Amino acid sequence: MELWKLGIAQTLHGYRNASFTPEEVLQSLLDRLEQVNPALNAVITPNVDEARELARQSTRRWQAGSPVGELDGMFITVKDNIPVRGLRCTWGSRSYADYIPARDESPVAHLRQACVGILGKTNVPEFTLQGYTDNLIFGATGNPWDPALTPGGSSGGAVAAVASGVGVAALATDGGGSIRRPCAHTGLYGLKPSPGFVSRVDGLPQILSDFETLGVIARSPADLRAMLTVAARRDALDRSSYAFTDAQRCENPPVLKGCRILFVPAFRDFPVDPEIRNSAAGAAQVLESLGHHIEIGEVPFDVDRLNAIWSLIGPVGLAWLVDHASLNIQLIAPSLRPMIDSGRSAAGTAYVQLLADVRKLRAELARVFQRYDFILTPSIAALSWPKAQSHPESIDGVAAGPRGHAIFTAFVNAGGLPGINIPTAPAASGLPIGCQLVGPFGADLALLAMADAYEEAFGTYCWPSL
Repeated sequence: MELWKLGIAQTLHGYRNASFTPEEVLQSLLDRLEQVNPALNAVITPNVDEARELARQSTRRWQAGSPVGELDGMFITVKDNIPVRGLRCTWGSRSYADYIPARDESPVAHLRQACVGILGKTNVPEFTLQGYTDNLIFGATGNPWDPALTPGGSSGGAVAAVASGVGVAALATDGGGSIRRPCAHTGLYGLKPSPGFVSRVDGLPQILSDFETLGVIARSPADLRAMLTVAARRDALDRSSYAFTDAQRCENPPVLKGCRILFVPAFRDFPVDPEIRNSAAGAAQVLESLGHHIEIGEVPFDVDRLNAIWSLIGPVGLAWLVDHASLNIQLIAPSLRPMIDSGRSAAGTAYVQLLADVRKLRAELARVFQRYDFILTPSIAALSWPKAQSHPESIDGVAAGPRGHAIFTAFVNAGGLPGINIPTAPAASGLPIGCQLVGPFGADLALLAMADAYEEAFGTYCWPSL
């Protein structure tokens, strides 16, 4: 039995029945890491000694019949923009190359209290502001389905680890699609939660405001739910987390039937790869077969206003970080320096207009969810491209800009909504594809329930041949 392939329920079954121990699971994971990481460059800061100590203690607890909980002896990775006490946190930047946090960000602390082991930190683009995964410290990360291609970004290292069997799940962030798009490129499930569903305390500066939330990546919806049940908690230092009770975060909603789903296969005339269009249509058919009502429609908001929001939030946030933290621009990748200049030159009135546009967008989307229960769109517009290239130059024969591949996901972040990637039928080349299912604010557990039913109809995770 290849222990690194097991999900949480299977691992728990083995621990309870003494079929294997946490130490044996960890060794299998470390062997897998040694096998695949040279090709993928997914884990850039291992945490082996601490993981081994946790595995030893967890083994003793399971053998004594006194585990801390149902995640005792599970092992995950953590994205390198999420602080883990005592472990280097570079944010993909030479500016933070030597930064070692003194405290865990709150979801990490909750998982550590549950005796979840951390295998290491996963690679990101600098400041997690790009849709592929490469930086001047560690280099590019490859896709397990083809290591010459990108797994997307900014959670590229996280998905490469989980998709190749390095950890049962990963903690990651999503500020514009950074969980959902990489999951689509690697065949995984990934939840971008509602703001406040997962509290965030003792993290890095949030340069994208509440557009960025912390979520989980896994090979099954059940594993997503198991991790979120522990990681998602209220915290008095994060007022937004009081939008939910801890009981609400752990509820198991019934299987949903007859939901009204608006399926938007394209945003206006923005190009989409034909294989992705067909795969998304297949996902809509699966959901329809489950008893839901699919209505094909146009994008229900102003795409131009959304793009204007997005052209300002990142540059202003990055410029503020550079100036506030007195970062040396010479250490920052040349490709990001024009963004800093743009952010510095932005007028304060423009930022106030951005905030007004965000409020208007959120109101528009709230009205959409008075007519529909969910929105379904592709997660990506392009299949994976060469890993050191920031974006595909064209999609379906049409010239595409830097965010052409990412056109579908940003409205979820600006709208303050939850969204989950669900895997769909792969391309003829075997490259994975995915769709995002988006719900109203607070529909996080409903999305997990929908993903559960979808997985039962679609099938379980298929492994790459790496």
